[in-house]
Amino acid sequence: MPPAEDVARVREIVDGLYRSDSRRVLATLIRLLGDFDLAEEALHDAFVTAVERWPQSGVPSNPRAWLVSTGRFQAIDAIRRRARRDARQDEITRRLEAAAPPPPDAEDHALEDDRLRLIFTCCHPALTPDAQIALTLRTVCGLTTEEIAKAFLTRTATLAQRMVRAKGKIRDARIPYEVPAARELPERLDAVLHVVYLVFNEGYSASFGASVVRADLTAEAIRLGRLIVELLPEPEAEGLLGLMLLHESRRAARTSPTGELVLLEDQDRSLWDADAIAEGIACVERALTSRRFGPYALQAAIAAVHAEARTAAATDWVQIAGLYDVLLRADPSAVVELNRAVAIAMRDGPAAGLAQVDAILGRGDLVDYHLAHTARADLCRRLGRRDAARASYLRALELTRQEPERRFIERRLRELEV
Repeated sequence: MPPAEDVARVREIVDGLYRSDSRRVLATLIRLLGDFDLAEEALHDAFVTAVERWPQSGVPSNPRAWLVSTGRFQAIDAIRRRARRDARQDEITRRLEAAAPPPPDAEDHALEDDRLRLIFTCCHPALTPDAQIALTLRTVCGLTTEEIAKAFLTRTATLAQRMVRAKGKIRDARIPYEVPAARELPERLDAVLHVVYLVFNEGYSASFGASVVRADLTAEAIRLGRLIVELLPEPEAEGLLGLMLLHESRRAARTSPTGELVLLEDQDRSLWDADAIAEGIACVERALTSRRFGPYALQAAIAAVHAEARTAAATDWVQIAGLYDVLLRADPSAVVELNRAVAIAMRDGPAAGLAQVDAILGRGDLVDYHLAHTARADLCRRLGRRDAARASYLRALELTRQEPERRFIERRLRELEV
């Protein structure tokens, strides 16, 4: 029986490895075993075995390789036991035994490759967008099913079934566990970046609930963004990471101590995270100098202009409006057009911006998007058109589900009565 202090020390090491490396180990086990659920079980068994054996045998020189090897062998043993009752398991056992893991000296590199393969597998276009997000957060980030369901206002049982179907689709359709070939990479990378972008957006401005920000989701999105840039430093990956870092840099200033929404123009810029801004701007510069940048890098460039302004009055709205012109050509959408209209209002005056917003709403775009009505209301308020502002604020109030936004709109409505 090893001394209690040795057991405690090993337990601390194992807990640390789980926090830092469990997703890496899981990615490799999924590749070796070809089954998400079997790999999850193998991961758990490997860590339990480490707690039991390492106090006596010592911590191995390459713990991650040991965990992969142990998990794989224990999974094979489990399938052998099942094979005694089900002959169909024999073929699976033979396949797993033949799929030998890489040698220990190549293991670290393989772990990194496997994480990238796993991201592309979870974001395969054959899966629905909801399934892509759920599977990425569960498998790559390690969030529980309950945490993901809560974040996206979905019943846990519903989300669990969604992931079961996604895993079954990967298995039955034999979706390859690989990084796409060079000719397929742009399209497939777009899907991966889109999933990360959606996760960050939900965290940056929660679509429901009592808080403006879901810091857990923004942190996971940034962690994914860093991983993608580390493993595949493409310009748009750099652009997305820069965009997320620059937006996240303002988190502490976006709400008051009581949780009320604070607009960008009113934020205390001394609360902005200078380190995140510096890292984000560096990402933007690398993306733009590549000259192969796209919409994420352009959005990040706009965020960088805001970040570089010491005061709201010092914001270079001419440059921002110009960047929105370029973004609208690269990624034509009504939301980009709305944001451009706000920039035009800041550059040329509220009447010019209002004409743009009314044109968007007049053709039927964004009529159910609360931020379009909030933008229109603000421009009408600045022009002294109180009745029009009130009507737009009331429409925005009908559409928003986030409590701080609702309180902000209600406050604006009270101000119009003064």
